[in-house]
Amino acid sequence: MPSPGENMTINGERLWDALMEMAQIGPGIAGGNNRQTLTDEDAEGRALFQSWCEAAGMSLGVDEMGTMFATRPGTDPDALPVYVGSHLDTQPTGGKYDGVLGVLAGLEVVRTLNDLDIKTKHPIVVTNWTNEEGTRFAPAMLASGVFAGVLDQDWAYARTDAKGLKFGEELQRIGWKGSEKVGARKMHAFFELHIEQGPILEAEGKDVGVVTHGQGLRWIECTVTGKGQHTGSTPMYMRRNAGRGLAKVTELVHEIAMRHQPNAVGAIGHIDVYPNSRNIIPEKIVFTVDFRSHILETLEEMVAELNARAPGLCAEVGVKFSAEVVGFFDPPAFDETLVGRVRDAAERLGYSHMDIVSGAGHDACWINRIYPTTMIMCPCEDGLSHNEAEEISPAWASAGANVLFHAVVETAEIVE
Repeated sequence: MPSPGENMTINGERLWDALMEMAQIGPGIAGGNNRQTLTDEDAEGRALFQSWCEAAGMSLGVDEMGTMFATRPGTDPDALPVYVGSHLDTQPTGGKYDGVLGVLAGLEVVRTLNDLDIKTKHPIVVTNWTNEEGTRFAPAMLASGVFAGVLDQDWAYARTDAKGLKFGEELQRIGWKGSEKVGARKMHAFFELHIEQGPILEAEGKDVGVVTHGQGLRWIECTVTGKGQHTGSTPMYMRRNAGRGLAKVTELVHEIAMRHQPNAVGAIGHIDVYPNSRNIIPEKIVFTVDFRSHILETLEEMVAELNARAPGLCAEVGVKFSAEVVGFFDPPAFDETLVGRVRDAAERLGYSHMDIVSGAGHDACWINRIYPTTMIMCPCEDGLSHNEAEEISPAWASAGANVLFHAVVETAEIVE
């Protein structure tokens, strides 16, 4: 199938302006964004994206999970669409590019096709998946998980945030619960452009990451239970301090991940301490272990070792340990044909590039289970993400978007 000519490139200035305009919605306190899923700010960001899509001549569909699908028609009514996109929701202290770059680069693909008056056989659909981040409503990649048939829709609607508000009710409240049945859409292919969220591309001096695999993930919610007692009047030898159990497990998680190098990572992120008072020994601590690897066997070994060793370590200091897997996906290998198109596009356009494994979970990881999928990555400064200081350069954004444009348009097939 014909490829776009090397002289066909996206409008990098227009893409950057769109990124900066979206960043004005839900500003953070330190230069980033707080546009968490199903908040009023999320609704405002969605409305802006909708207005841009409609101005570009696209029609909008919304499914029952709130995912937005903006369609540029193809010339063949029977040809399955090529999907491209990511997410607009952010972490509470998120950056301006995580997810957003992939959505707005998809929009830029369509805008550039319009500018060049290029028609494609396959429709192109720019997608904004709901609740990719999973911060307000766990787990991450919730809507794409339901779309792929991995997660149950009613279960997703029942997810609650820290205030006890339900996902389904908040989706209805902000006015973005659509009527389309989730997963009814069929895809010819799915592409997702994303910032790397790690330091490898910048350190290697590469413009583009050709993503061959994604990391699998297990989020294990752990509870260490001790006894809440006065910190001043309880003798040291009589204490059952849940904090000591947390300390033991923290070191265990690090040890397990280090033993499985170079293909594994692990850490404890979220921690809740009860009763969380200065003068009370912690009686219960609930925390989440995040294990990741692109090798399934490695991932399963790490979880098994945690479950085997943590109870004994906690028992040594007089506390109890329990655990439950609350987030998961197995490591995906992306479609070899689409990966090849991304690699060829980077080569054709003269960008330095390298194969890379995605260290984070993305909507593409779920969609890969049901349709041909791949990802493209661009560097981010110091590998920093999920942080308001997250930063990329306009040149990096343009390089990623140009490779995306060429790979998507080649897959959608130019009509001469």
